[in-house]
Amino acid sequence: MTTTPRRARAPRQSDVARLAGVSQSAVSRVIGGDTDTARIPEATVRRIQEAIKELGYVPNPTARKLRTGRNRMLGVHTFEAVFPRAREDFYFEFLLGIEERAEEIDHDLVLFTSTGGSDGRRRVYRDGVNRLNVADGAVLLGVAADRAELARLEADGYPFVHIGRREVPGTRITCVVPDYESAAAAIVDRLADLGHERVAYLRAGIDEESYADRRRGYESAVARRGLRDVSPERPGLEGAGLDAAGSESASTPWLDAVADGAVTAVVADAEWLANPLAERLAERGLTVPRDVSVAVLEGVGADAAVHWDCLQIPRREVGRLAIDTLVDMLDEPGTPVADVLVPCVVVTGETVAAPPSGPAGHTRGSTA
Repeated sequence: MTTTPRRARAPRQSDVARLAGVSQSAVSRVIGGDTDTARIPEATVRRIQEAIKELGYVPNPTARKLRTGRNRMLGVHTFEAVFPRAREDFYFEFLLGIEERAEEIDHDLVLFTSTGGSDGRRRVYRDGVNRLNVADGAVLLGVAADRAELARLEADGYPFVHIGRREVPGTRITCVVPDYESAAAAIVDRLADLGHERVAYLRAGIDEESYADRRRGYESAVARRGLRDVSPERPGLEGAGLDAAGSESASTPWLDAVADGAVTAVVADAEWLANPLAERLAERGLTVPRDVSVAVLEGVGADAAVHWDCLQIPRREVGRLAIDTLVDMLDEPGTPVADVLVPCVVVTGETVAAPPSGPAGHTRGSTA
Protein backbone atom coordinates (compact mmCIF):
# COMPACT_ATOMS: atom_id res chain seq x y z
CA MET A 1 0.00 0.00 0.00
CA THR A 2 1.37 3.37 -0.95
CA THR A 3 1.34 6.19 1.55
CA THR A 4 1.00 9.86 0.85
CA PRO A 5 4.22 11.65 1.74
CA ARG A 6 3.86 14.04 4.63
CA ARG A 7 3.67 17.67 3.68
CA ALA A 8 6.94 19.43 4.30
CA ARG A 9 6.74 21.95 7.13
CA ALA A 10 6.42 25.60 6.20
CA PRO A 11 9.68 27.55 6.22
CA ARG A 12 10.43 29.47 9.41
CA GLN A 13 12.30 32.65 10.22
CA SER A 14 15.19 30.51 11.40
CA ASP A 15 15.40 28.96 7.91
CA VAL A 16 15.49 32.42 6.34
CA ALA A 17 18.22 33.50 8.78
CA ARG A 18 20.29 30.39 8.04
CA LEU A 19 20.03 30.84 4.25
CA ALA A 20 20.80 34.58 4.41
CA GLY A 21 23.63 34.08 6.91
CA VAL A 22 22.19 36.54 9.44
CA SER A 23 20.65 36.47 12.89
CA GLN A 24 16.98 35.61 13.34
CA SER A 25 16.44 38.99 15.01
CA ALA A 26 17.58 40.70 11.81
CA VAL A 27 15.06 38.66 9.82
CA SER A 28 12.35 39.60 12.30
CA ARG A 29 13.13 43.30 12.00
CA VAL A 30 13.08 43.20 8.19
CA ILE A 31 9.79 41.31 8.13
CA GLY A 32 8.36 43.82 10.60
CA GLY A 33 9.34 46.71 8.33
CA ASP A 34 12.32 47.93 10.36
CA THR A 35 14.90 48.38 7.61
CA ASP A 36 16.80 51.32 9.10
CA THR A 37 20.21 51.01 7.40
CA ALA A 38 21.86 52.33 10.55
CA ARG A 39 20.83 49.06 12.20
CA ILE A 40 20.66 46.72 9.22
CA PRO A 41 22.86 47.38 6.17
CA GLU A 42 21.04 47.59 2.85
CA ALA A 43 22.98 44.62 1.48
CA THR A 44 21.81 42.51 4.43
CA VAL A 45 18.21 43.55 3.83
CA ARG A 46 18.53 42.43 0.22
CA ARG A 47 19.96 39.04 1.26
CA ILE A 48 17.10 38.48 3.68
CA GLN A 49 14.51 39.45 1.06
CA GLU A 50 16.08 37.10 -1.47
CA ALA A 51 16.05 34.26 1.07
CA ILE A 52 12.39 34.93 1.85
CA LYS A 53 11.57 34.73 -1.83
CA GLU A 54 13.64 31.59 -2.42
CA LEU A 55 12.09 29.72 0.50
CA GLY A 56 8.57 31.00 -0.06
CA TYR A 57 8.40 32.16 3.55
CA VAL A 58 5.08 33.69 4.64
CA PRO A 59 4.95 35.50 8.00
CA ASN A 60 2.56 34.10 10.59
CA PRO A 61 -0.11 36.82 10.86
CA THR A 62 -1.10 35.91 14.42
CA ALA A 63 2.47 36.06 15.67
CA ARG A 64 3.07 39.31 13.81
CA LYS A 65 -0.01 40.86 15.41
CA LEU A 66 1.18 39.86 18.87
CA ARG A 67 4.52 41.50 18.16
CA THR A 68 3.48 44.70 16.39
CA GLY A 69 -0.24 45.09 17.05
CA ARG A 70 -0.90 45.02 13.28
CA ASN A 71 -0.89 42.19 10.79
CA ARG A 72 -2.16 44.08 7.71
CA MET A 73 -5.23 41.87 7.62
CA LEU A 74 -8.68 43.51 7.35
CA GLY A 75 -11.93 41.71 7.98
CA VAL A 76 -15.18 41.83 6.02
CA HIS A 77 -18.25 40.74 7.97
CA THR A 78 -21.93 40.70 7.04
CA PHE A 79 -24.95 40.14 9.23
CA GLU A 80 -26.73 38.09 6.57
CA ALA A 81 -25.84 36.11 3.46
CA VAL A 82 -24.97 38.90 1.04
CA PHE A 83 -21.89 37.65 -0.75
CA PRO A 84 -22.76 37.61 -4.44
CA ARG A 85 -24.03 34.62 -6.29
CA ALA A 86 -24.23 36.63 -9.49
CA ARG A 87 -22.60 39.74 -10.87
CA GLU A 88 -25.86 41.67 -10.57
CA ASP A 89 -26.01 41.09 -6.80
CA PHE A 90 -26.49 44.38 -4.91
CA TYR A 91 -23.37 43.84 -2.80
CA PHE A 92 -21.07 42.80 -5.63
CA GLU A 93 -19.77 46.30 -6.36
CA PHE A 94 -19.19 47.06 -2.67
CA LEU A 95 -17.04 43.95 -2.39
CA LEU A 96 -15.16 44.77 -5.57
CA GLY A 97 -14.22 48.17 -4.18
CA ILE A 98 -13.17 46.66 -0.86
CA GLU A 99 -10.96 44.09 -2.57
CA GLU A 100 -9.42 46.56 -5.03
CA ARG A 101 -8.45 49.08 -2.39
CA ALA A 102 -7.11 46.51 0.06
CA GLU A 103 -4.90 45.06 -2.66
CA GLU A 104 -3.65 48.51 -3.67
CA ILE A 105 -2.48 49.27 -0.13
CA ASP A 106 -1.01 45.78 0.40
CA HIS A 107 -3.52 44.49 2.95
CA ASP A 108 -5.07 41.02 3.02
CA LEU A 109 -8.80 40.43 3.49
CA VAL A 110 -10.47 37.88 5.74
CA LEU A 111 -14.12 37.05 5.07
CA PHE A 112 -16.27 36.17 8.09
CA THR A 113 -19.34 34.22 7.00
CA SER A 114 -20.22 31.65 9.65
CA THR A 115 -23.35 31.88 11.77
CA GLY A 116 -23.44 31.96 15.52
CA GLY A 117 -26.93 30.78 16.42
CA SER A 118 -29.80 28.48 15.54
CA ASP A 119 -31.67 31.40 13.96
CA GLY A 120 -29.08 31.49 11.14
CA ARG A 121 -28.14 35.12 11.78
CA ARG A 122 -24.48 35.95 11.61
CA ARG A 123 -22.82 37.03 14.82
CA VAL A 124 -19.61 38.84 15.63
CA TYR A 125 -19.36 37.36 19.10
CA ARG A 126 -19.41 33.63 19.76
CA ASP A 127 -19.12 32.25 23.29
CA GLY A 128 -18.24 35.76 24.38
CA VAL A 129 -15.30 36.03 21.96
CA ASN A 130 -15.01 38.56 19.12
CA ARG A 131 -14.37 36.42 16.05
CA LEU A 132 -13.05 39.43 14.13
CA ASN A 133 -9.99 39.79 16.37
CA VAL A 134 -7.77 37.88 13.95
CA ALA A 135 -7.94 41.01 11.74
CA ASP A 136 -6.69 44.49 12.61
CA GLY A 137 -10.16 45.89 11.98
CA ALA A 138 -13.20 45.13 9.89
CA VAL A 139 -15.68 46.50 7.38
CA LEU A 140 -19.26 45.51 8.25
CA LEU A 141 -22.21 45.57 5.87
CA GLY A 142 -25.70 44.22 5.46
CA VAL A 143 -29.15 45.50 6.33
CA ALA A 144 -29.64 43.14 9.28
CA ALA A 145 -26.93 44.69 11.44
CA ASP A 146 -27.21 43.68 15.09
CA ARG A 147 -27.21 47.01 16.96
CA ALA A 148 -26.26 45.34 20.24
CA GLU A 149 -23.17 43.80 18.65
CA LEU A 150 -22.21 47.11 17.06
CA ALA A 151 -22.45 48.78 20.46
CA ARG A 152 -20.37 46.04 22.05
CA LEU A 153 -17.68 46.26 19.37
CA GLU A 154 -17.43 50.00 19.93
CA ALA A 155 -17.29 49.59 23.71
CA ASP A 156 -14.53 46.97 23.32
CA GLY A 157 -12.50 49.40 21.22
CA TYR A 158 -12.37 47.14 18.17
CA PRO A 159 -11.84 49.24 15.00
CA PHE A 160 -14.63 48.85 12.46
CA VAL A 161 -16.48 50.77 9.77
CA HIS A 162 -20.06 50.13 8.72
CA ILE A 163 -21.18 50.58 5.11
CA GLY A 164 -24.46 52.44 5.35
CA ARG A 165 -25.66 54.66 8.18
CA ARG A 166 -26.52 52.81 11.38
CA GLU A 167 -27.94 54.51 14.44
CA VAL A 168 -27.13 52.81 17.74
CA PRO A 169 -28.59 54.48 20.85
CA GLY A 170 -25.86 55.73 23.17
CA THR A 171 -23.09 54.77 20.73
CA ARG A 172 -21.40 56.54 17.87
CA ILE A 173 -20.07 54.30 15.12
CA THR A 174 -18.16 55.34 12.01
CA CYS A 175 -20.04 54.79 8.76
CA VAL A 176 -19.42 55.24 5.05
CA VAL A 177 -22.77 56.43 3.75
CA PRO A 178 -24.23 56.91 0.26
CA ASP A 179 -25.69 60.43 0.27
CA TYR A 180 -29.30 59.48 -0.41
CA GLU A 181 -30.56 62.70 1.14
CA SER A 182 -28.84 65.05 -1.32
CA ALA A 183 -29.71 62.85 -4.31
CA ALA A 184 -33.40 62.73 -3.34
CA ALA A 185 -33.39 66.52 -2.96
CA ALA A 186 -31.74 66.89 -6.39
CA ILE A 187 -34.49 64.78 -7.97
CA VAL A 188 -37.17 66.99 -6.39
CA ASP A 189 -35.30 70.09 -7.59
CA ARG A 190 -35.36 68.73 -11.14
CA LEU A 191 -39.09 68.13 -10.92
CA ALA A 192 -39.60 71.68 -9.64
CA ASP A 193 -37.41 73.10 -12.40
CA LEU A 194 -39.60 71.33 -14.96
CA GLY A 195 -42.69 72.99 -13.54
CA HIS A 196 -44.14 70.36 -11.20
CA GLU A 197 -45.96 71.84 -8.20
CA ARG A 198 -47.97 68.88 -6.85
CA VAL A 199 -45.81 65.89 -5.99
CA ALA A 200 -46.18 62.70 -3.96
CA TYR A 201 -43.84 60.28 -2.25
CA LEU A 202 -44.50 56.55 -2.57
CA ARG A 203 -42.51 55.00 0.24
CA ALA A 204 -41.63 51.39 0.87
CA GLY A 205 -42.61 51.39 4.54
CA ILE A 206 -39.21 49.95 5.50
CA ASP A 207 -37.83 51.21 8.80
CA GLU A 208 -34.16 51.63 7.92
CA GLU A 209 -31.80 54.59 8.02
CA SER A 210 -31.23 54.65 4.26
CA TYR A 211 -34.95 55.06 3.60
CA ALA A 212 -35.22 57.72 6.29
CA ASP A 213 -32.41 59.62 4.53
CA ARG A 214 -34.31 59.48 1.24
CA ARG A 215 -37.51 60.78 2.85
CA ARG A 216 -35.64 63.58 4.59
CA GLY A 217 -34.10 64.72 1.31
CA TYR A 218 -37.49 64.67 -0.40
CA GLU A 219 -39.25 66.54 2.39
CA SER A 220 -36.59 69.23 2.74
CA ALA A 221 -36.55 69.93 -1.01
CA VAL A 222 -40.37 70.03 -1.23
CA ALA A 223 -40.44 72.60 1.58
CA ARG A 224 -37.56 74.62 0.14
CA ARG A 225 -39.11 74.79 -3.34
CA GLY A 226 -42.62 75.53 -2.03
CA LEU A 227 -44.18 72.43 -3.60
CA ARG A 228 -47.39 70.81 -2.48
CA ASP A 229 -46.92 67.30 -1.09
CA VAL A 230 -49.99 65.10 -1.66
CA SER A 231 -48.46 61.79 -0.57
CA PRO A 232 -50.73 58.97 0.65
CA GLU A 233 -50.97 58.69 4.42
CA ARG A 234 -50.09 55.01 4.41
CA PRO A 235 -46.76 53.77 3.02
CA GLY A 236 -46.21 51.32 0.22
CA LEU A 237 -48.49 49.86 -2.40
CA GLU A 238 -51.56 49.79 -0.17
CA GLY A 239 -51.32 53.51 0.48
CA ALA A 240 -51.21 54.11 -3.26
CA GLY A 241 -54.33 52.04 -3.85
CA LEU A 242 -52.37 48.90 -4.75
CA ASP A 243 -52.16 45.60 -2.94
CA ALA A 244 -48.98 43.63 -2.35
CA ALA A 245 -49.24 41.96 -5.77
CA GLY A 246 -49.56 45.29 -7.53
CA SER A 247 -53.28 44.83 -8.18
CA GLU A 248 -55.72 47.67 -7.76
CA SER A 249 -57.54 47.58 -4.43
CA ALA A 250 -61.13 48.61 -3.73
CA SER A 251 -60.19 52.07 -2.48
CA THR A 252 -58.09 54.07 -4.94
CA PRO A 253 -58.24 57.74 -3.87
CA TRP A 254 -54.55 58.23 -4.56
CA LEU A 255 -54.69 56.76 -8.05
CA ASP A 256 -57.78 58.92 -8.61
CA ALA A 257 -55.73 61.95 -7.58
CA VAL A 258 -53.07 61.11 -10.15
CA ALA A 259 -55.68 60.46 -12.84
CA ASP A 260 -57.44 63.76 -12.05
CA GLY A 261 -54.23 65.76 -12.22
CA ALA A 262 -53.92 66.50 -8.49
CA VAL A 263 -50.51 64.79 -8.64
CA THR A 264 -48.17 65.44 -11.55
CA ALA A 265 -45.03 63.72 -10.26
CA VAL A 266 -44.32 60.76 -8.00
CA VAL A 267 -41.06 59.96 -6.22
CA ALA A 268 -40.89 56.25 -5.32
CA ASP A 269 -38.52 54.57 -2.88
CA ALA A 270 -38.00 51.57 -5.12
CA GLU A 271 -38.45 50.14 -8.60
CA TRP A 272 -40.76 47.43 -7.24
CA LEU A 273 -43.16 50.22 -6.25
CA ALA A 274 -42.85 52.20 -9.47
CA ASN A 275 -43.55 49.29 -11.83
CA PRO A 276 -47.05 48.36 -10.55
CA LEU A 277 -47.90 52.05 -10.23
CA ALA A 278 -47.17 52.56 -13.92
CA GLU A 279 -49.21 49.46 -14.80
CA ARG A 280 -52.27 50.65 -12.88
CA LEU A 281 -52.00 54.09 -14.44
CA ALA A 282 -51.81 52.49 -17.89
CA GLU A 283 -55.09 50.70 -17.17
CA ARG A 284 -56.62 54.17 -16.81
CA GLY A 285 -55.14 55.33 -20.09
CA LEU A 286 -52.32 57.30 -18.47
CA THR A 287 -48.67 56.97 -19.39
CA VAL A 288 -45.35 57.81 -17.77
CA PRO A 289 -44.04 60.46 -18.22
CA ARG A 290 -46.61 62.07 -20.52
CA ASP A 291 -49.33 62.25 -17.87
CA VAL A 292 -47.33 61.81 -14.68
CA SER A 293 -43.59 61.79 -14.03
CA VAL A 294 -42.07 59.07 -11.84
CA ALA A 295 -38.57 58.96 -10.35
CA VAL A 296 -37.03 56.14 -8.30
CA LEU A 297 -34.72 56.59 -5.30
CA GLU A 298 -32.57 53.55 -5.96
CA GLY A 299 -30.30 52.30 -8.69
CA VAL A 300 -31.90 50.57 -11.64
CA GLY A 301 -30.13 47.93 -13.70
CA ALA A 302 -29.18 48.58 -17.30
CA ASP A 303 -31.41 45.68 -18.38
CA ALA A 304 -34.52 47.02 -16.61
CA ALA A 305 -37.66 47.07 -18.74
CA VAL A 306 -38.21 50.74 -17.89
CA HIS A 307 -35.38 53.27 -17.89
CA TRP A 308 -36.45 55.08 -14.74
CA ASP A 309 -35.05 58.42 -13.72
CA CYS A 310 -33.24 57.34 -10.58
CA LEU A 311 -30.26 57.74 -8.31
CA GLN A 312 -27.16 55.61 -8.66
CA ILE A 313 -25.21 54.46 -5.61
CA PRO A 314 -21.42 54.58 -6.20
CA ARG A 315 -21.03 51.19 -4.56
CA ARG A 316 -17.48 50.46 -5.67
CA GLU A 317 -16.32 53.86 -4.43
CA VAL A 318 -18.12 53.25 -1.12
CA GLY A 319 -16.20 49.99 -0.71
CA ARG A 320 -12.89 51.65 -1.46
CA LEU A 321 -13.56 54.49 0.97
CA ALA A 322 -14.57 52.00 3.67
CA ILE A 323 -11.08 50.49 3.49
CA ASP A 324 -9.41 53.92 3.55
CA THR A 325 -11.52 54.99 6.53
CA LEU A 326 -10.72 51.79 8.43
CA VAL A 327 -6.98 52.17 7.82
CA ASP A 328 -7.18 55.80 9.02
CA MET A 329 -8.70 54.51 12.25
CA LEU A 330 -5.91 51.98 12.63
CA ASP A 331 -3.21 54.57 11.93
CA GLU A 332 -4.62 56.98 14.52
CA PRO A 333 -6.05 54.78 17.28
CA GLY A 334 -8.31 56.59 19.68
CA THR A 335 -8.90 59.51 17.32
CA PRO A 336 -12.59 59.92 16.35
CA VAL A 337 -13.13 59.43 12.62
CA ALA A 338 -16.03 61.28 11.03
CA ASP A 339 -18.60 59.55 8.85
CA VAL A 340 -17.81 59.63 5.14
CA LEU A 341 -20.67 60.83 2.93
CA VAL A 342 -20.37 59.60 -0.67
CA PRO A 343 -22.35 61.53 -3.34
CA CYS A 344 -24.88 59.56 -5.36
CA VAL A 345 -25.38 60.24 -9.06
CA VAL A 346 -28.78 61.34 -10.37
CA VAL A 347 -29.41 59.42 -13.58
CA THR A 348 -31.65 60.88 -16.26
CA GLY A 349 -33.94 58.22 -17.66
CA GLU A 350 -37.17 58.25 -19.64
CA THR A 351 -39.77 58.71 -16.88
CA VAL A 352 -39.58 62.40 -15.96
CA ALA A 353 -40.90 65.27 -18.10
CA ALA A 354 -42.69 68.57 -17.73
CA PRO A 355 -46.21 68.31 -16.26
CA PRO A 356 -49.20 68.25 -18.65
CA SER A 357 -50.10 71.81 -17.72
CA GLY A 358 -46.49 72.94 -17.62
CA PRO A 359 -44.12 74.39 -20.21
CA ALA A 360 -44.69 71.51 -22.62
CA GLY A 361 -48.28 72.71 -23.05
CA HIS A 362 -49.89 69.30 -23.52
CA THR A 363 -53.01 68.21 -21.67
CA ARG A 364 -53.53 65.06 -19.59
CA GLY A 365 -54.33 62.05 -21.72
CA SER A 366 -53.44 63.78 -24.99
CA THR A 367 -51.12 62.28 -27.56
CA ALA A 368 -49.17 65.49 -28.13
